[in-house]
Amino acid sequence: MKRVYVNEKWCLGCHLCEYYCAFANSVSDGTNEKDMARALKDIKIRPKIKIEEKDGISFAVSCRHCKEPLCVKGCITGALTITDGVITINHDRCVSCYTCILSCPFGAVSPSEDGAVEKCELCVKNTGGSPACVKGCPNAAIVFEEREI
Repeated sequence: MKRVYVNEKWCLGCHLCEYYCAFANSVSDGTNEKDMARALKDIKIRPKIKIEEKDGISFAVSCRHCKEPLCVKGCITGALTITDGVITINHDRCVSCYTCILSCPFGAVSPSEDGAVEKCELCVKNTGGSPACVKGCPNAAIVFEEREI
C-alpha cells in the first residue's frame, strides 16, 4: 500500500505541506474556495500533517497507516476503521475518549475543534489521488509511494 514518507534531509521546514493539507481539508469541508490564500485567510489552520524540528532537523509527523494500528484497536466505539489500508474516522461514532491519541506511538492523532479526533486520511475524500501535502512540497521531501517495510 502507498504511504506518505518524508526525507528529512530534503525537508526545508517551510510548513507548506501543512497549508496544502489544511486547504485540501477546508475544500472538503464545504468551503469550495479555489484560492488557498482566501480559503485560509484569518483562520487558524488545522493540518493533519505537522512539521516538527529537533536539533536542526525538520520532519513531518502524520499518520503512518500502520498494518496493525494501536489507535484502531484502542477505539472503544469503532470510529476508527481500516479501508483499503487507510485508517479513517467516522466522526459521528467518535465519543472523544481520546484513547486513540494515547495509543498512537507517532503522535499522529489529535483532537479536532468539534470534539472528535482528526488525523491524516491520505486525502482519499478530497483529492482522490496523491495527498495534498505531497503535491505541495516544493522540495519533493514528501513522497507518496509503496515501500518494502
